[in-house]
Amino acid sequence: MITDASRPGLAVDGSESQLVGALRRRDEAAFVALVKRYHGLMLRVAYAQVRNRSACEEVVQETWLAVIKGIDSFEGRSSLRTWMFRILTYQASARSERDGRQIPFSALASADAAATDPSVAPSRFFPRDHLPRPFFWVSDPRDWPEDALLAKEVRSVICATVGRLPDPQRVVIILRDLEGWTAGEVCEVLGISDGNQRVLLHRARSRVREALDGYLGNGRQ
Repeated sequence: MITDASRPGLAVDGSESQLVGALRRRDEAAFVALVKRYHGLMLRVAYAQVRNRSACEEVVQETWLAVIKGIDSFEGRSSLRTWMFRILTYQASARSERDGRQIPFSALASADAAATDPSVAPSRFFPRDHLPRPFFWVSDPRDWPEDALLAKEVRSVICATVGRLPDPQRVVIILRDLEGWTAGEVCEVLGISDGNQRVLLHRARSRVREALDGYLGNGRQ
């Protein structure tokens, strides 16, 4: 029975095997809930790879068709969402090749992770000789007002900052922190190493932290 399509990782109330069974029975309600849960996220992940709005919409549509056609052969070796998003990245890669974009997303992610990136101003951290917190952020999130952290404006700051991140960083932080995916799932779906995943996530989180630090008036210019 469809109960909660908004919670991360859930499209129906029950186990994943129940959901897969419903999809194999061509249960329309189960499929609608799955689309409602993941369609927007698929668009964001696809756009980072093909960089064209109409093309990414076509990629997502092709992915859903592939999910419908392939659900009977899903073996459960990975989670359903990992399986679906692997299909998505395959479709996006194929579309990029057809459109003449030869650099795969995994290569862009590797280049981003390998690049020198002084993402946050050194003045926002304690110096090496500071005791007891060398290299820690000067401001402490525990001092930030709780009502401000819950405010709609703060969410807007976070969303705007995430939207300005380089594609690899943006996709990784969305999957890890906004969608609650594990590091292993992200690496498997995007075809990147765990080391690169950690670097990209750290840089993305640092950018968001810096934006919040400045917005809440705790940053040093």
